[in-house]
Amino acid sequence: MNTSDSAGRDSGAEKLNWIDRRREKIRAEIERNRRGDHRVPTWVLAAVLVLIVVGWLSFVYLAG
Repeated sequence: MNTSDSAGRDSGAEKLNWIDRRREKIRAEIERNRRGDHRVPTWVLAAVLVLIVVGWLSFVYLAG
């Protein structure tokens, strides 16, 4: 019975550590974005997304 209690606590601590690491990665990414350390400009990503959606919709329209 004692082992299941300690396992539950370890799992909670691991989850908390995972959440902390995730938050730190998000903070670091936001800081990089604010500094302008983009590898690909946002407008390029938006254009690619639009092309993918238009291509998919045209495929569905022409195939159906």
